[in-house]
Amino acid sequence: MTRNILLIAPLLLAVLFSSCSSDDDRPPTATIDLETIGLTPLTGGSSYQGWLVVNGQTVPTEKFTNASKLSLEVLASDLENASQFIITIEPKGDIDDNKPSDAKILTGNFTGNSAQLTFENVVADISSVSGQFYMATPTDNAGGVDNGNDEFGVWFMSGTNAPGLSLPKLAKGWKYEGWVGFGGKILSTGTFADVDVTDDGNFFKGSGGTVPEFPGEDFLVLPSQIPLEGISLPAEVKSEKVYITIEPYQDNDPAPFFIKPLSANAGELTGVANPVVMIPNNAVPSGRATRPN
Repeated sequence: MTRNILLIAPLLLAVLFSSCSSDDDRPPTATIDLETIGLTPLTGGSSYQGWLVVNGQTVPTEKFTNASKLSLEVLASDLENASQFIITIEPKGDIDDNKPSDAKILTGNFTGNSAQLTFENVVADISSVSGQFYMATPTDNAGGVDNGNDEFGVWFMSGTNAPGLSLPKLAKGWKYEGWVGFGGKILSTGTFADVDVTDDGNFFKGSGGTVPEFPGEDFLVLPSQIPLEGISLPAEVKSEKVYITIEPYQDNDPAPFFIKPLSANAGELTGVANPVVMIPNNAVPSGRATRPN
């Protein structure tokens, strides 16, 4: 028995020594404290992710969905040498590729031990947006003759040949998107990067007419390849909420994003002579990242 104990003791000491050495060999870590205002929690499968910029290279933090206040653990050396902090929207199903998506939503340079994070410097300045729309259904006006069902369409236009929206150019990774809330069902009018081109929607258009070279949609026909529940087409836009969002367009989330620079309720009168002026909303998220002294 004594001999067995003597043989086991050195083995136990070796294991303990190896464990202590392994702990001592791990690089030291530190926490970066993050506080944000207006950065709504994500629920559609996409996520936020923080990134340190260290010597020109991006170093990822863990992903998160609620960014109001949290602490992120990173290597102490990376945090000490970081010149900038970035928050991105990473799409649903994103693999851990250690590369930031194009949809950067907040960014700021470190001054001392804190970085003020802003939206305007990385996405767009939306302090001076404006817009209007009117109800019309040009996509089924055969021969250019109005067939009297203009309450089923919405077009972000001024007159018959001018944009109705005044919006700044968005950074890479972002697009605008129009929406109409039909009671409990929200339908997209399509995403767009410019206010004077046809958007990438028009899934519900009619036939026989033309699609204007501006964002908008006629909610006339439901294609068989687009399953929808809770709404039938044609659908009246009258009195419904119409709005524009700024979307991380590769986030794989079909729901509207929370940044809504323009909105208005449609009225009862249709046609180009009855535009609805949209209400601007320049509220955008902001934040601060702080590292230890």
